[in-house]
Amino acid sequence: MNKSLADMRRDYTRDGLSETSAPEEPFALFRQWFQEAVQAEQAPVEPNAMTLATVDEQGRPHCRVLLLKALDERGFTFFTNYDSDKGAQLAHSPFAAMTFFWPGLERQVRIEGQVEKVSAEESDAYFHVRPLGSRLGAWASPQSRVIRDRAELERLLAETEQRFLEQAPHCPPHWGGYRLVPERMEFWQGRPSRLHDRLDYRLTAGSWVRQRLAP
Repeated sequence: MNKSLADMRRDYTRDGLSETSAPEEPFALFRQWFQEAVQAEQAPVEPNAMTLATVDEQGRPHCRVLLLKALDERGFTFFTNYDSDKGAQLAHSPFAAMTFFWPGLERQVRIEGQVEKVSAEESDAYFHVRPLGSRLGAWASPQSRVIRDRAELERLLAETEQRFLEQAPHCPPHWGGYRLVPERMEFWQGRPSRLHDRLDYRLTAGSWVRQRLAP
């Protein structure tokens, strides 16, 4: 198995990334790449999927895949259960990193920064456009807690369905959005012979500074 893993490789030849074609600030480039990922013939099923990394009280990192649900000049927004493990980790250390990977385009974007809760109004607005099953699930699931088996989860869901039989579920107080406010964004474009292009944007004294990093 070790030999087969060592032999797994591909050469990246699709595109390049140069300073002459990249904007001075990173949000424009992210939006361009994201739209190209959505439109690409080999686009991933969920181009807004990203890996979110947080750190617990012992300094141990934790990663999981989430979906980006909003983007504006303030930052990158995702939604979750505030009582989950990731919620506890962000309460302890409000810094995180997220990574987007679009293999069909041979591209990756890394984003680092401070995380803040979005307003209750923003969380409520997004909650009410979710499918009914997802809204019920936000109430039913004690996210990250140990449960006995699948039957227990289905029982919790059934109880929640009964609770909201006569009314639409509203946004739970333990559920809502976080916004990662970027301080660093790195754009990676695969190139042949592992000599990839890496453009790194860092927020310095209120302005974005762009640099090229060695692969």
